[in-house]
Amino acid sequence: MGKQKITVEQVKAVAKLARLNLNDAEISQFSAQLSDILQYIEKLNHLDTTGIEPLAHCLPVSNCLRDDIVKPSLGTEKTLSNAPDSDGQFFIVPKILDENSGA
Repeated sequence: MGKQKITVEQVKAVAKLARLNLNDAEISQFSAQLSDILQYIEKLNHLDTTGIEPLAHCLPVSNCLRDDIVKPSLGTEKTLSNAPDSDGQFFIVPKILDENSGA
């Protein structure tokens, strides 16, 4: 497989989905950087990994968990005290999805 290239159109499409306002210089820069990343990944695909176990992390790590103990909560009034808008019981947030959003 040859060098995979991320096109300017692909970067623009992803930027639109992520609601990023990128200028032409940034789009060009990100297109080149993402293409370089894909080229590097392609090099890694050629390595012989026979007998190599998959890793989630390069060092032995484990979660530090505490006992799940019920404790008093903040309560509605204190929780909503710094909210920009509430109805007394719930946070009020701006609507971001409409009927056409697919959500």
